[in-house]
Amino acid sequence: MKLSQSLDSAARPSDATAPPLLAVDNLGVTAGLAPSRRTLVRDVTLLVRRGETHGIVGESGSGKSLTSRSIVGLLPAGLKAEGSIRFDGTELLGASERVLRGVRGARISLLLQDPFTMLNPLQTVATHIAESLPRRDKRSRSEIRREVVRRLAEVGLTAEVAERYPFQISGGMRQRVALAAALAGDPALLIADEPTTALDVTTQAEVLELLRNIQRRRQMALILVTHDLRVAFSVCDHVHVMYAGSVAERAPAADLRAEPKHPYSLGLMLAEPPVGHYVAELAAIPGTMPQADSAEERCAFAERCSWSDSQCTTQRPPLREIGPGRGSACLRLDEIGGELLDRARAVERADAKPAVSVGGEQILVLEDVVKTFRTTPLVGRRRETTALDGVGFCIAEGESVGVVGETGSGKTTIARSILGLTTPDSGSIRLAGVEAADRRTLSRAQRAGLYQLVQVVFQDPYASLNPSMTVGSALREVLSRRPGGGPPSGSEEIAQLLEQVGLPRTYAGRLPAALSGGERQRVAIARALAMQPKLLLCDEPVAALDVSAQAQVLGLLRQIRRESALSMLFITHDLAVVRQMTDRVVVLYQGKVVEMGDTEDILDKPQHEYTRRLIDSVPGG
Repeated sequence: MKLSQSLDSAARPSDATAPPLLAVDNLGVTAGLAPSRRTLVRDVTLLVRRGETHGIVGESGSGKSLTSRSIVGLLPAGLKAEGSIRFDGTELLGASERVLRGVRGARISLLLQDPFTMLNPLQTVATHIAESLPRRDKRSRSEIRREVVRRLAEVGLTAEVAERYPFQISGGMRQRVALAAALAGDPALLIADEPTTALDVTTQAEVLELLRNIQRRRQMALILVTHDLRVAFSVCDHVHVMYAGSVAERAPAADLRAEPKHPYSLGLMLAEPPVGHYVAELAAIPGTMPQADSAEERCAFAERCSWSDSQCTTQRPPLREIGPGRGSACLRLDEIGGELLDRARAVERADAKPAVSVGGEQILVLEDVVKTFRTTPLVGRRRETTALDGVGFCIAEGESVGVVGETGSGKTTIARSILGLTTPDSGSIRLAGVEAADRRTLSRAQRAGLYQLVQVVFQDPYASLNPSMTVGSALREVLSRRPGGGPPSGSEEIAQLLEQVGLPRTYAGRLPAALSGGERQRVAIARALAMQPKLLLCDEPVAALDVSAQAQVLGLLRQIRRESALSMLFITHDLAVVRQMTDRVVVLYQGKVVEMGDTEDILDKPQHEYTRRLIDSVPGG
């Protein structure tokens, strides 16, 4: 059963006539003082009733997290919220810290994206949950223990997890523990801020279904903050699409999915790479999001909108009601509504996958690669974990191969072994005919040749670049290390690299802090291409990006491959990326290859139960 099917079947409509549990009216968030005060969020209105799930969706910088943190009074220092936030009849804006402390945790709870930010590494799981229990000072130790075990069971964890520390459990288990701690106070409203972004697809599905089932069972209100529309459509009753600090569209989730009523909502939907079919062109939203206070007298989306005209740049569109529970901030909606619907329906039409010319020579060959990690804990016996158990596959010149699997399947160990950062216990890794499993056996010249042969694009563009080096300096440093290349002749080659990845030459003088996430990833790709590699290893290259930036980067990688016949290895948990970017796919489970073949065959006609489980776990897939 698909995740969306299982969640939809559990959904029960709330009473639309009941008074709202949470009423946010004309919320604004500002930074600084006049005359230099900046507006970050403007005119956000939100009504949430008991048992309802509301999604807040948008790109980074849209104001999603600031809106959710305003509700619980946890804005960063220097920011101020204005307007009205009433929770169960109590006004929270301007309330004393004593009132807010009585609401946080007990009545409203916050679940963050990274459970490591919520869990103290020096405290056991039991301690985290016990600290959040109501009236714990009136309970005996045994009663608290029983309650902790009960709370763990509610999120699908066994009693033995209670005595473990956060670093001793997986990412999915940490998120379940964080959820148990967030629910320990029995809140009426849970705000989940990107709770599954860092998780693999099956763990994401498990956490989302768990979250939804608990919410329905308790009749708890839920606000889900996410940049992933597929997740929002799978879980939420209502969706609020935010752009540049304001709500661009709000609607019941099913209505928005069927018929978007704002060009930005449509742009987000089109930018999501489909998992069900290949598309010839990934539809990224052009440009970048402006700051909220730069669009006071115009439509903030005008510069990125293909339907924009003069009226869109001279007046700011209000969020107007267009139907039951629906609102849109588009001045031209009456004129372009039919075009929006036509383009939305085009998403469902599959494009034929173009033929890719793949050479006969193998650039990478893995044969029977085995790697076991041995750890000695402070207490207990030494542990052995088999990360790779006889893994083998190959990549031909010009071919793109995907490696997919859950966290702990061995994907990262494969990448590190290919890059020479980990030495397998046994097996063979040949790069362009050179045995490279143990780099220590190679000469200095051979190692230098392999470093040029294989380059990598990492997951996090914010950690990939030195914040103190300009873009030009980062590229110049790589060019100077290219074997046989010598120092770069000047700025021309740097400019050519930037143009190759779709960035202006002027970006050479910028620091990483002045770039968006997508722009930083483009610079990281340019840096990898500067070595003129034959194999580009992409380790979750778009996992940390918004959907529009993701589409831009994936489209860029497609273009580079077409123009240079570069071989690529995509390591990812995102099956939509695999569909759009690879010719063949390798499915890993617990260190073993359980299925391998053409991407279309694997995704459309999976033979292994684990592959079917991965595909069924895709939200809305």
